[in-house]
Amino acid sequence: MALTDQSTRIREGEELDATAIDTYLKFHISGLSGTPRISQFPGGASNLTYLLEYPEQEFVLRRPPFGKKAKSAHDMGREFRILNQLNAGFPYCPKAYAHCTDDSVIGAEFYVMERVKGIILRDELPPELNLDEARTRQLCENFVDKLVDLHNVDYKACGLADLGKPEGYVQRQIGGWIDRYEKAMTPDAPQWEAVKSWLNDKMPADHPKPGIVHNDYRLDNVILDPANPMKIIGVLDWEMTTIGDPLMDLGNTLAYWIQADDPAPMQALRRQPSHLPGMLTRQQFADYYAERSGIEITNFDFYYTYGVFRLAGIMQQIYYRFFHGQTQDKRFAQFIHANKLLEQVCLQVIDKSRL
Repeated sequence: MALTDQSTRIREGEELDATAIDTYLKFHISGLSGTPRISQFPGGASNLTYLLEYPEQEFVLRRPPFGKKAKSAHDMGREFRILNQLNAGFPYCPKAYAHCTDDSVIGAEFYVMERVKGIILRDELPPELNLDEARTRQLCENFVDKLVDLHNVDYKACGLADLGKPEGYVQRQIGGWIDRYEKAMTPDAPQWEAVKSWLNDKMPADHPKPGIVHNDYRLDNVILDPANPMKIIGVLDWEMTTIGDPLMDLGNTLAYWIQADDPAPMQALRRQPSHLPGMLTRQQFADYYAERSGIEITNFDFYYTYGVFRLAGIMQQIYYRFFHGQTQDKRFAQFIHANKLLEQVCLQVIDKSRL
C-alpha cells in the first residue's frame, strides 16, 4: 500500500477540461510539455482538489464545489494570497503558482499550487508506520505544537494584518454561524435553539493576543514526511483562514477530535486516528495546548461547543446542496444524521458545564 496520499478517478459531474487547463498553465508556468493527466483527491467535502501530472512536474488544482455556495466562501484568490504570504512566517504552506479568475477556463475560479508529496492520515493509522503508543503520542503532540506555532506567527510581518478583524471576532463567529446555519436549513434539520441561546449567553471576550486562525486544522489536513512520519512537512486547506481568537481555532480542531471513549455514533463520524492509544483526549489536547502556548483556558466547554456547532453548520451547508440536487456526491446524504447527533453532543456538554 502506498503511504503517500493517492488520487483516484474523478467523481461523476466533477470533471475538468484538461485542454483548457493545459493552455492556461503553459501560458503562466514555463517548462511544461504534454497534456496533464488529471485525477481527483477523494478527501474533503468543500473545495475540490485535483492532481495535475505533467512529465516535468506535478501540481494540485483547487476549485470551488459545484452548486450553490455560501456568500464569501470558497474565495480562491484569498487562499492563493495566504499561501504565498504566510509561508514567510509558517513554512508549511505549499507554494502557489497561478490564480485564474476567468470562469470561462473551467467554469469557476481556481488556483494551482505545488504538490507536497507525503503521508496524509485518514480514519486509520497505516500499519506500515509501525507507531507504538509512545510514538503515536509524540505525533499527536507534534500536531498540537504546529497549531501553537501557527497561532504565534507574526501575521503583520507576513503582510496579512488586513486578513481579518480581531476585535469582535468571537461575537461575529457566533452570530455568523447562527445566520449561516439558519440560511442552510432544510425541512429535516434540527433547530439548535438551546445551543444557540447558550453560546450567546456564555460568549467570552476576545483573546487579548489574536493570531492566525486556520479554521480547519485536522490530522487529515497535515502532510507527514514519508522518511520520518513524526515530522509535519505541510499544512493544507487554508480557505477559511483569518485573524482572530486562537482559542476559537482550538475549539474548531477539537470538534473533529473523536476520542477512544466516545460512544459508537460519534465513532462513526471519525475521520482521523484520534482514538488510538497514545492520542491525547480532548481535555489533554487543550491542556497541552495551554502549556505550550502559555494561554490559560478557563472556559473549555464554550470553545468546544462552538466548534461542534460550527461543524454542524458546515455539514448542513453541504447537505443543503445535496438536498436540492446541486451535488450528486452520495456521501453527503448522511450529513443530516450527523447534524442531529452533533446537536445532542452539545446539549450533553451544556448540561454538565459549570459555565
